[in-house]
Amino acid sequence: MKEALLYSKAEEGAVNCHLCEFHCHIHEGKTGVCGVRENIGGVLYTMVYGKLIASHVDAIEKKPLFHFLPGSASYSIATAGCNFRCLHCQNFEISQMPRERNRIEGEETGPATVVARALESGATSISYTYTEPTIFFEFARDTGVLAKAKGLKNVFVTNGYMTDECLDGLNGILDAANVDIKAFTESFYRKVCGARLAPVLESVEYMRRLGIWVEITTLVIPTMNDSEEELRGIARWIAKTDSSMPWHVSAFRPAYRLMNVPSTQASTLARAMEIGIEEGLRYVYTGNIPGIPGESTFCYNCKELLIERFGFTVSKNIVTGEGKCPRCGSLIAGVELWPRRKNPERRAVECSQNSA
Repeated sequence: MKEALLYSKAEEGAVNCHLCEFHCHIHEGKTGVCGVRENIGGVLYTMVYGKLIASHVDAIEKKPLFHFLPGSASYSIATAGCNFRCLHCQNFEISQMPRERNRIEGEETGPATVVARALESGATSISYTYTEPTIFFEFARDTGVLAKAKGLKNVFVTNGYMTDECLDGLNGILDAANVDIKAFTESFYRKVCGARLAPVLESVEYMRRLGIWVEITTLVIPTMNDSEEELRGIARWIAKTDSSMPWHVSAFRPAYRLMNVPSTQASTLARAMEIGIEEGLRYVYTGNIPGIPGESTFCYNCKELLIERFGFTVSKNIVTGEGKCPRCGSLIAGVELWPRRKNPERRAVECSQNSA
């Protein structure tokens, strides 16, 4: 347990949390919407500091990030809890643990230990993921500072519901983020996630102003957010913000409280990809159905195949060391897109951790 950051004291022992866009007013003995920040004696505490519920070595493509250190490994961690209540959450056992099971589990782990494990694994980044990293902001921030000092990059996989104050606290620490734009209607966000759309869009815009690399993911759910109008709205907004910002359209699988909704068809993702391109996006990718078109990176100008993928595996990468297409010289947006030289000994450690 550690005193939280980003809060202020209010009347009669209550506190106001400034971490996310719920702006919770928390009375003595109560927690915020996330279930992991508690008011004890007029002081707000984070109950998940260093309590890791998950840690794995993943391909960076699994985040998904396709234009950020492609082909690299990312040491990925999470604590229990989330500020959303998504009906389709694939990690609900840990994201909803504080609410539904009224407890918080996790292995006590310090920031220095996380960084040491990341370096040992051969990872080039640490991803704060699986649940919502905003809710373990203090631990992510402390870990991120140490990671940067050791040459590691920091990644958030996030619903984008944090405040500007939260992002300011990560300025110079956070290198990249994959942000879910779950739909393009306030009604979907309210009914399915218990939140609002507008703050998510504002967070993406603010991340970009801070120099954070951003990629967008939309999980396409049949009958709920898969209309051409809605997909076109998302694509149009991304194109208006930055046509070089990658958009990942991923297939839904029945989960949690949406077990009666069918899985997304490959044809739906193909059409979503077409819509993105029609709206002027340079990079649109399909996900969760390995082997279908839309996994690889092509030059937006000459259409040369630059980075070939199957699922999360990169089998070919011919982007130059300047981040350009070798055929036409066009600059390909992203961060260190060219292949990295791999250290065999460090990769062996990573593989043993993946198989454990």
